[in-house]
Amino acid sequence: MLALAPFVAPASSLAAERPPNVVFFLVDDLGQRDLGCYGSTFYETPNIDSLAKDGAKFTDAYAACAVCSPTRASILSGQWPPRTGVTDYIGAPMTPEQWSRNTKLRPAPYADRLALDSPTLAKAMKAAGYATFFAGKWHLGPKGSWPENQGFDINMGGHAGGGPYGGKGYFSPYNNPSLGDGPAGEHLPDRLASETAQFIETNKDKPFFAYFSFYSVHTPLMAREDLRKKYEEKRARLGLKEKWGREEPRDVRLVQEHVVYAAMVEAMDLAVGKVLAKLDELGLRENTIVIFTSDNGGLSTSEGSPTSNLPLRGGKGWTYEGGIREPLVVRWPAVAKAGSVISAPVSSPDFFPTLLEAAGAKPQPGQVLDGVSLVRALKGGGLPERALFWHYPHYGNQGGAPSAAVRRGDYKLIEWFEDGRVELFDLKQDIGEQSDLAAKQPERVAALREELHAWQKSVGAKFPTPNPGYNPDKPDGRGTGSSSKKSATQKTNP
Repeated sequence: MLALAPFVAPASSLAAERPPNVVFFLVDDLGQRDLGCYGSTFYETPNIDSLAKDGAKFTDAYAACAVCSPTRASILSGQWPPRTGVTDYIGAPMTPEQWSRNTKLRPAPYADRLALDSPTLAKAMKAAGYATFFAGKWHLGPKGSWPENQGFDINMGGHAGGGPYGGKGYFSPYNNPSLGDGPAGEHLPDRLASETAQFIETNKDKPFFAYFSFYSVHTPLMAREDLRKKYEEKRARLGLKEKWGREEPRDVRLVQEHVVYAAMVEAMDLAVGKVLAKLDELGLRENTIVIFTSDNGGLSTSEGSPTSNLPLRGGKGWTYEGGIREPLVVRWPAVAKAGSVISAPVSSPDFFPTLLEAAGAKPQPGQVLDGVSLVRALKGGGLPERALFWHYPHYGNQGGAPSAAVRRGDYKLIEWFEDGRVELFDLKQDIGEQSDLAAKQPERVAALREELHAWQKSVGAKFPTPNPGYNPDKPDGRGTGSSSKKSATQKTNP
């Protein structure tokens, strides 16, 4: 299937004398249902809820992958993960020969960095005259492939690591090679918000692109003590208790009541609020595009399983909706009607062409962009009829198995690589993916499967292979850590 070329308007159509600034918030591991504006009644996110009231909220927005690095590469390149080569989180075994878990398949190989010659959103914005800034989690390659090598003028905190695992984690000292330590006990999300606000103030007189890529709300599960106590009291007041279900071979959390995670979500929201307040203080609100989204679904089946994604099925690491459906809020006063709700299915590659159009810029000659501009949808119009795709030929840490998926219209097909089994769901009628229609609609299955396979071929997708060391009489490698609720790490400010 050919990539969809973005619609790029002439420079004068959207970019006025001064093109709009851009603030892009990317939160790590945040589930769609982790925000008040998407239905959470336990977590408190007033700043993001206000952003949704002032802008457009997307109901059917997706991450390009169910784990982080591939989605991050997709956002920055405007391409599907298989085309970038980054199809798993960077740090997993890179080749089939390095695989040691007892699984039916050996995962496909993948690239351990976003190629340095890849066109990136930062490079494109820089070429269009923007000052560019990165804060937070990078996780797209080793030193030499960090934000400053991919078009960002300033890098605050981005390096090879996938989480704040050095020093004291979310509290200073951080032991982060790209971020100096603050005072003892300084909280990382607030520090990154301060750095982003300072960049905005320094560059208030010219177009800027600020990419705030949170480490929050990824593990380690750590919270400010005051916020932890707040949610302990709220949990007791509401009478909430743990409740677990099963997404074989893992336990899955069914109720949002994890006090440390709730405190992390609120701290993230406070950081968003600090940056938005700076825009207001400087009079930049009206000419700034604010985008808020996540890189994969909420963590519900591993590493403490801190959140529930219900009514969505599964979570991070799974191609069910809980692993890939994301919050997406866009505030663009000149374009998006306040309080609008957009149901068109959209995905990570769409941000690149959207921001190119906003900046009045054009892609490089020969550049492949797999997304479409969302400007038309933000204005209240429709988007071209198209399919969205996922290809995850790996076993993550959350219990999911290698799979691929396609969504066209309301229907979504998942193909599991271990046995070739397919599932078909009507998401309009069955958002929880409980009723498999594959046996009842063989013609639709055949058409979607053919479309998925053609797309995989067009983007150079790699596939898992049989594992010669697999022993069916031994524990399945997918079940590693399945008693995840017993291994939750609930640290607080030391």
